[in-house]
Amino acid sequence: MTGNVKASGLGKAKDEHNQALAHRAQNGDFDDELILEQLARNRVFLGDDGLARLRNSFVVIVGCGGVGSHACATLARSGVSRIRLIDFDQVTLSSLNRHAVATLADVGLPKVQCLQRRLVAVTPWVRFDLRLQKFDGQVAGQLLQGWEGDAARRPDFVIDAIDNIESKVELLKYCHDHGLPVISAMGAGTKSDPTRVMVGDIGASFEDGLSRATRRRLKLLGVHSGIPVVYSTEKMGAGKGALLPLAEEEFQKGSVGDLGTMPAVYGANHVILKITGYPMDYQPAKARDKMYEAILAYVQASEEKIVRSIEGGRTDVCIGLQGPITPGDICFLVEEAFRGRSAVTGIPTKLMLIRWKKPQETTLIRIGEGNAEQKSSNLRLRDLVCMTKEEAVRHQKEVLHGDKTLEDLYSPEVIELVEARQKEAEAYERHR
Repeated sequence: MTGNVKASGLGKAKDEHNQALAHRAQNGDFDDELILEQLARNRVFLGDDGLARLRNSFVVIVGCGGVGSHACATLARSGVSRIRLIDFDQVTLSSLNRHAVATLADVGLPKVQCLQRRLVAVTPWVRFDLRLQKFDGQVAGQLLQGWEGDAARRPDFVIDAIDNIESKVELLKYCHDHGLPVISAMGAGTKSDPTRVMVGDIGASFEDGLSRATRRRLKLLGVHSGIPVVYSTEKMGAGKGALLPLAEEEFQKGSVGDLGTMPAVYGANHVILKITGYPMDYQPAKARDKMYEAILAYVQASEEKIVRSIEGGRTDVCIGLQGPITPGDICFLVEEAFRGRSAVTGIPTKLMLIRWKKPQETTLIRIGEGNAEQKSSNLRLRDLVCMTKEEAVRHQKEVLHGDKTLEDLYSPEVIELVEARQKEAEAYERHR
């Protein structure tokens, strides 16, 4: 017991010494040459101008768990001099396997205080602004305001390390609407392969449940792209860890956590390179734009065939025919509603979209006359199903232009799956 008390007293004295040193350093009483010597490797890597920009930067980190704590430690050690930390939670025993700096002595301490307490011992010149509260849309303006209330000193970057989808979406929406540079950490939980970690636009991320759910909610709020995310393309498999086996709608509601060994990888590198202007040539996440355009062209051609068939084979009725579907809609249907797979076989390659049910009446909508006439199809997102190209060709021939019913070609399980996916498309369609 005596040893523990003595150790506790020494720890308290050390903390007080570190805080006193930090107070002096932040008030200019610290040799700048010592700072530059400590940052010497970064100075060589980033150059004098790049390091100067980093040292003058202001970064906000929202969420100080496994991902956020490692991001904070990296930024502080790399030269960022102003860091605002936002988190309402405390360090627990289960935090210690992934938190960047927490020790047993920090259990029960707010995570924001833990980070400041440990990092001032390494980088005493860094000024921390601690916000012990939960982020949500109602306090976004307050928590993301300029440094020390100076509206002109906006954050140079915001790091989203939140593991709750509701708060994550509110943060990303606010940053998007107010032009704040942000990068969002997606699902690090249960991921184990660092070679699968990628940085890309949220509109192009894949194989990531948190990214899919976040993207879907953002689309309903009118945000389709423009937010860089860190995510993993690693697939789950036999013997690998898993989060709770929740249904999709339940998965979207709560905290997804950062179970596993990967949170340290999701963090600060992108921010450092962006602030300093260091060249970045990320490998493209997924070259899908051309695929969406090809699918849209296929949908358009298929609709023209249906119109011609219903209108007695006349080709003139298809001249100038327009459709209400956009590449963004195609992206949603393929990636979100149908999870990037054929609803028939689950095959993820050579995908197309096509009407599911054979129209019982004309799909042609005419407005105006003569040169002012507008022709369009009544196609809705909920009418389409995702198949491989071969499956779509058969479906078009035997169902849309033939006499076979859905029940003739597909099992009850496939029909049930398609109907469930089409309900998701219908819900999205109401808000687009």
